[in-house]
This record gives sequence, structure tokens and C-alpha cells, in this order.
Amino acid sequence: MASVGLHVSLVVAAVIAVFPVLWVLLTSLKPAKFATTTDFVKEPTLENYTNLLNDTPFLTWFGNSLLVAALTTLLGVFVSSTTGYAVSRFRFPGKRGLMWTLLITQMFPVAVLIVPIYNIMASMGLLNTSTGLVVTYLTIAVPFCAWMMKGFFDTIPKEIDESGYVDGLTPFGTFWRLILPLAKPGIAVTAFYSFITAWGEVAYASAFMVGDENMTLAGGLQKFVNQYGAQWGPMTAASVLIAIPAALVFLLAQRHLVTGMSAGAVKG
Repeated sequence: MASVGLHVSLVVAAVIAVFPVLWVLLTSLKPAKFATTTDFVKEPTLENYTNLLNDTPFLTWFGNSLLVAALTTLLGVFVSSTTGYAVSRFRFPGKRGLMWTLLITQMFPVAVLIVPIYNIMASMGLLNTSTGLVVTYLTIAVPFCAWMMKGFFDTIPKEIDESGYVDGLTPFGTFWRLILPLAKPGIAVTAFYSFITAWGEVAYASAFMVGDENMTLAGGLQKFVNQYGAQWGPMTAASVLIAIPAALVFLLAQRHLVTGMSAGAVKG
């Protein structure tokens, strides 16, 4: 009975988790006139997808978001890894203040930071540019990821660094050639968090970007909703397409996470 109860609970939980995603997928396959009906399948069609791709700047928004997310991921992994390694291995003036700064910056809500960051970006001429959006997203991703990477580097024995120095490697060479390969689990999580931060963020993208040629998905999808109603067909179709890159990045990060943990255990 205990086993049956456990399996029934797991099935119910799985249905609850999958149902919203399934509903969005099925709605994207319905004609516009049936979008708000409760029928699971009603005259299925790909019209929403074709209209989305052909009649809206969705591909432009998608490309802009992909560029911003990719740059945020690459820079986020590099800055977070080097920062985490530095505070884990070296002693330098201001180290404690740096760690407190990284911690405190995570305590401010996005709504409080929009205006000051907007003013800073405006003074630097970075408004309505991918560069400005990448820098903004790094302010979100790097503090958390640097703390996480610091904790991960603390678990790697310092004797590995010393062996690198004996072999004539510089501190950066030791980090790049010896420590970083052992940190794949942390790098995978950092990459995933940085990508999701840039891919799904709405507030900054809506405030800093205007114009279809510069807008990302976060701002572009708002065009499907106005005070008179919502275009559920294109919106649900866009939601399905937007979820694909996030799912792929998760699967890639998960695979490298397992591989990195195994490699670290063997090498350790």
C-alpha cells in the first residue's frame, strides 16, 4: 500500500507539473477562435506558428535574445570563475569588502535598481544596445555565481595549485589548465544560471530596449497583449519556441554536470 500510495502521489505531481506546459502547447495548435476554449484539441493547425514567423519580427527578437544570452553566458562564466578562484586562493586588500559587496548586491530587488542602472547606461550611451543589456545582466548573474564558484573552488585541494607552481605554471596557467577542468559541475551551473537570467528576464529588457530591430523576446511578446485583449495563438506559439533553447541548455548543462563530477572524483 505504501508503494502504491507513493507511485500515485508521483503520478499526480507529474500531471500537475506537466499540465500547464501541455496546455500551452495544445493552445498554440488551435485556431484563434478556439484559443480560449477548454477543448484539448480543436481543429489543430500550425497557423499560429506560420503567422508568428512570417508576419511578426519574432525571428529578430529571437536573434537579439540569443545574442544577449550567449554573451552573458560566456562573460558570466569567465568573470565568475576568475573572481571565485581569486577570492578562494589569494589574500589581497579589500577581499572581505569585495565578498560583502557581492553578497549585498543580491539583496536589492530589480524594481529598485532599474532607475539607477538606467541613468548609468544613459550616461555611457549604452541604452537600446545589446552591450548595455549584457552588462546589466552580468550585474545579476556574476555576484551569485562568483559566490557559488568560490565555494566550489574551496573544495578543490590547494596541493593541485602548488603542483602547478612547481611545474612552472603561472597562477592563471594553474587555474586554466589544472583547476578549471575539475570545476565543470560549477561551470555548468554558472552557465545555466547566466543563460536563464538573460533569456527570461523581462524588466530590464522592457525598460532599456525599444524598436523591433533592437528589442528582445521579453519586450517583443508584450506586443501581443494590450488593453483590449491578448493574441493567445501567437503568444502560446512563441512560448513553445522560446522554451526550446532553455531546454537544450539545461540538457547540455546536466550532461556536463554529471561528466564533470565523475572526472573530478577520478582525478581527485
